[in-house]
Amino acid sequence: MNILFDKLKEVIFTVLPITIIVLILHFTITPLQPIVLVRFLLGALFIIIGLSIFLLGVDVGLTPIGNYMGEIIAKTNKLVIVFAVTFILGFFVNIAEPDLHILADQVDFVTSGNISKTSILVMVSIGIAVMLASGLVRIVYNIPLHRFLTLTYILILILAFFTSSEFMAIAFDASGATTGALTVPFILALAVGVSSLKKDSKASEEDSFGLVGIASAGAIIMVMVLSIISRSGDIPASLSADEMELYNNSIFMPFIKGIPQVARESLIALAPLVGLFVIFQLKATKLTRKTNRKIAIGVIYTFVGLVLFLTGVHAGFMNVGSIVGYKITSMGNKFLPILIGFVLGLLTVLAEPAVHVLTHQIEDVTSGYVKRKVVMFSLSIGVGISAALSIMRILIPNLKLWHILLPGYIIAIILMYLVPDLFVGIAFDAGGVASGPMTATFTLAFAQGAAEATEGANVLIDGFGMIALVALTPLITLQILGYIYRIKSGKGGLQEDGE
Repeated sequence: MNILFDKLKEVIFTVLPITIIVLILHFTITPLQPIVLVRFLLGALFIIIGLSIFLLGVDVGLTPIGNYMGEIIAKTNKLVIVFAVTFILGFFVNIAEPDLHILADQVDFVTSGNISKTSILVMVSIGIAVMLASGLVRIVYNIPLHRFLTLTYILILILAFFTSSEFMAIAFDASGATTGALTVPFILALAVGVSSLKKDSKASEEDSFGLVGIASAGAIIMVMVLSIISRSGDIPASLSADEMELYNNSIFMPFIKGIPQVARESLIALAPLVGLFVIFQLKATKLTRKTNRKIAIGVIYTFVGLVLFLTGVHAGFMNVGSIVGYKITSMGNKFLPILIGFVLGLLTVLAEPAVHVLTHQIEDVTSGYVKRKVVMFSLSIGVGISAALSIMRILIPNLKLWHILLPGYIIAIILMYLVPDLFVGIAFDAGGVASGPMTATFTLAFAQGAAEATEGANVLIDGFGMIALVALTPLITLQILGYIYRIKSGKGGLQEDGE
């Protein structure tokens, strides 16, 4: 109960800023229908309770599964087994990721099924699985992280020339959405399980970071491949006012209709992962009955929390983001949606619990030299600017997503060769941490509403890309901090100071 209470406090601080902003806007410039507002507040309650239970379940059930499986995979010392088993695990873990389900639902919704939820889930999960397995192989063979990432993003750049504009934003958004509350702890557990078996403690510490960044690149690659395979032309996309305000005459109907469908999808998503653990338990692990019972309870918590969370998102929370974005942009004042986008980005990253964990981690690794407050300030300003740029891109027809992403990733890749390897791994892992549940739900929906209200903008091409820009910020911000630390710490920085 104490752990659950701690999770509840974390989630409340994550959801509360968005809720307060919506209430302020409701009572000032964008009044909502009473039923829509009540449904939003009820959805926020579902999200708070559901995400708290879900995170507890991940800690109690799924993270230990990741640790056990990671150790078993590494102990085989057979490359084929490491790759194959990690691929299977990566696929089934990612296909159960809540943030990815939200993104896939949004893509399916705005394209009226032309880009189906299933295709996004499957292709992204394959990409994550391939890169996750490749990342573990990198750890085993001591391939430098910066070289691996450089080759990966060169491949992405090549594929980008053949990717349609409709899929470009989705590809980079998928990269941020996949690294959510379920996938990140599991990937980190696998990384720790494999790297901990190394005799070199310094190498082990370095290899504990970076795997999230590697895995998320797989999402970009496979969505681009999906674009090339499907040879899609112009895909119609829109958000009508009726679609944004479904069930206006009912507060509870969206929740009543949503729970059975979400429960079915969540069960299908989690069942294979649990089945794999059972197989591992029978064949390899010799866990005590008490441990198995604790893991089983954790899995149940994960399922219940996932159902409540996704129901709250779909039934009452997300469509309000679209409505607010649409109404504010329709006012004709271009500065206002950009300002609100900046505030949303600023507050969501400040309230994200995983960001606080990351900043404490950086302060510990650098023995307090890099202060967590400095990292938090840098991240919050950077993410705020990213969110504002995302809205600005919608309002300015000639400003395209790649105009921002291309120079951003070039800078990130150059910095990889100038900073300690530990900071490279932390920075690329942080890309997924910064784009949390509130970015994947409300902030992205706000951008889509703004795109729908902007003449000449396309909801599919311009409405997506928010997560991509938010995920880019830490790659640059944290590596710059790493570079500063390296200069000020003397000869070679972290790499020669024992990290």
